[in-house]
Amino acid sequence: MQGEVIGINTAIQSETGEFSGVGFSIPSNTMKRIVPVLIQTGHYEHPWLGITGITVDPDLASILQLPVSSGFMVNTVVPNSSAAKAGLHGYKETKTINGTKYQVGGDIIVAVDGYPIQKIEDLLNYLQDQKSVGDNMALTIIRDGKTMQITLTLQERPNQF
Repeated sequence: MQGEVIGINTAIQSETGEFSGVGFSIPSNTMKRIVPVLIQTGHYEHPWLGITGITVDPDLASILQLPVSSGFMVNTVVPNSSAAKAGLHGYKETKTINGTKYQVGGDIIVAVDGYPIQKIEDLLNYLQDQKSVGDNMALTIIRDGKTMQITLTLQERPNQF
């Protein structure tokens, strides 16, 4: 231990009213990026792609017969978002397998700027910790079984998201 700040607590969920329970914190590296901007301008522009989707894991990949066993499969693309302008594709159809409905056929993001994406948290953390509004970001995607590169320019996340 070196006595460094690793996070800033923002809330504690407690059933008893005591200061015990589940704590929620923001990583200090994130705060180092956000706080100076907040102090200077009173507003922080969060970078945003404009997609929803699901983490691809080995189980999902097996069920849906996907070409990769990790990544983030895009379900929807918000109109006029960075993702839409770059041409990312959401799901094409819904399949029911063993009584469960799945949205399938969307692009699968497997890397961002060369960094592997195993799950949605990898994408969100990279976006928050490494990128700003106006930055370009290179996505490696799988579309219809083929690997492709797409570059997009990040926009500010709208208030409704």
